[in-house]
Amino acid sequence: MRVGIFADVHDHLDNLRKVVELFNNRNCDCVLFAGDLVSTFAVPPLRRLNCPFFGCFGDNEGNKPGLLAGFSIVGELQEAPALYQLQDGTRAVIVHMERQLRGFDQPFDVAICGHTHKPSLRRDDQGRLWINPGETSGWTYRNPTVALLETETMQPEILELNTIVPHR
Repeated sequence: MRVGIFADVHDHLDNLRKVVELFNNRNCDCVLFAGDLVSTFAVPPLRRLNCPFFGCFGDNEGNKPGLLAGFSIVGELQEAPALYQLQDGTRAVIVHMERQLRGFDQPFDVAICGHTHKPSLRRDDQGRLWINPGETSGWTYRNPTVALLETETMQPEILELNTIVPHR
C-alpha cells in the first residue's frame, strides 16, 4: 500500500491543495493525518482526495465539533492516540505529539506524529517505524513537507512540497 502522511496544516489552504493533488497523483491508497488542520474551512479541499482518510486532532483545532461534522464526508478524525489497521494489515497509530503515546500499550507497526513541524524518520528498538512528516504549512520553517510510505517495504520518504512540479 502507498500511504500519504501529513500534519500541521495551520490553515495554509494553498499547500493543503498541493498535498491533495500530490497524494492523488501518487495514487495513495489512504492518507494519515497527525493533527492541526485548525479551522473548518480547511476541510473542503480534502473532499478531493481519491482515497480513505484517517487522522487525529492536534492541539490547535479551533472547532472540534465543526471539524467532526466536516469529516463525516471526508474520513475519520479522532482524539489521539488513534489506532487504525490499514487494508493490508499494517497497524498505524496516529498522535499529534509523541508524548500522547506514553502508556499506550497496543501493538503497532508505524507511529505517525506531528507538532514539531520538523520531518523525521526513525525506528525504535522494537523495529517500529516512527514518522513525522514535518509541516504542511511551511509557516515555521518555510519548507513544507509531507511523507509517503510503502507498507510492503516499510520504506518512508519525506517530500518537499516546494520542489514538486504539479501535474496539469
